[in-house]
Amino acid sequence: MDTTHAPTGLRELKKQETRQLISDQATRLFIAQGFEQTTIAEIAAAARVAKKTVTNYFARKEDLALDHQDAFVASLADAVATRRPGDSALAALRRDFETAIATQNPVAGFAGHDFTRMIADSPTLTVCLRGLHDRREQALAATLAESTGESADDITVQTAAALLGAVHRTLFHRIQLLTLAGRSNDDIAQTIAPEATQAFALLEPALGDYAVA
Repeated sequence: MDTTHAPTGLRELKKQETRQLISDQATRLFIAQGFEQTTIAEIAAAARVAKKTVTNYFARKEDLALDHQDAFVASLADAVATRRPGDSALAALRRDFETAIATQNPVAGFAGHDFTRMIADSPTLTVCLRGLHDRREQALAATLAESTGESADDITVQTAAALLGAVHRTLFHRIQLLTLAGRSNDDIAQTIAPEATQAFALLEPALGDYAVA
């Protein structure tokens, strides 16, 4: 057996395990005592690593709490980029959100009461989440521009991305509110499914035939 790459593989696995450990301990502390009140030193102590190790893996404190940022930002663009032949951008995003509801995907907002409360109680994380929504819309605009052959600053591209992003932002916020109200994920999924259908239907007259693959 060729073991040439084994050491590199083991080192990478160790890095992933360390990163996950730090993230898990940070989330536990954030939920227990609040994001603003928790220090990097406390996180390092809980994970049994040096403070520098924490900052090497996570450049900002909020990255520890929202460690799936890349997946969130790319989610809408990825759904459009991988849409089926004949599907519009709207159809692809509607189908993708239906899947997110069925699987109760945390990226769509199904993060559980404690985690959602942690974000809602933190001004820093609330602002950060708003910025992630903005970045997700910008990524979607770039993909729509590529799909239609238009420039990224084209008014139609920008408006379409804003409308599609607004629906997702609204549904995400709705899931958060239901979560904070004490509703279970199963209950929220049953509630949000028809509401999502209604929300996406509002865009059908304007975007039903836009960016068809």
